[in-house]
Amino acid sequence: MPESLLFITQVAPYVDGPAGVHGVLDQATRAMSEIADLHGLRARAADDVRVLGDDEIDRARALALFTIGETPWSMTQRAEIMSRTRKGKLAVLAIHSATDSCYQWPFYGSLVGARFNGHPWTQTVDIEVRETKHPACAHLGDTWQWHDEVYQFRDLRDDARVLLRAPDAALDLSARGANRPPYGFPLSWCFTEGEGRVFSTSLGHFPAAWESPTYLQHVSGGLAWALGDGD
Repeated sequence: MPESLLFITQVAPYVDGPAGVHGVLDQATRAMSEIADLHGLRARAADDVRVLGDDEIDRARALALFTIGETPWSMTQRAEIMSRTRKGKLAVLAIHSATDSCYQWPFYGSLVGARFNGHPWTQTVDIEVRETKHPACAHLGDTWQWHDEVYQFRDLRDDARVLLRAPDAALDLSARGANRPPYGFPLSWCFTEGEGRVFSTSLGHFPAAWESPTYLQHVSGGLAWALGDGD
């Protein structure tokens, strides 16, 4: 039986109130199944981590997260994710709102690379492609024109390799809630966690993303890197 890619799409309340439901979750689930097939993995989707069997994380080769709110991972699940990621046995993908999850789990922010800090803009951006040879970016050229929510982040890991970034000049920095961090406005990054690899993209809010071969190749390339393809 092929190794699995677990795709978690749980919408859970924040500590202080409800989280918004992304309308593309079903569409994303179908697309991630296709991407899993491309990498020889068997897709397993779950919209509630409490239904996962005790051994499902242990048997997974990749964990893809499109979550929001306080995902109710058990302590056993948390320990298994941390251990298997650091041993290089579990590749991790953080998709769109995954950085806006699990504030009650301190390690999680490090696991996905940064914490969500608002999205003051929804617009078309000529995105800077910072690493044009990375598997997630090699098909994009030097710039990629894309329409999406533009997130800003806090606590970006010092060792994160920024792959895509929104240029300052493309954004209205006087917009309500705008707060430029020293590293600007990264949209996608990757890094190693112990012997494991993590890829993150904040793009993917709208249905057009999950209908776009260009976006899906971006995610598929990120998974390829997380599985060990490329430097």
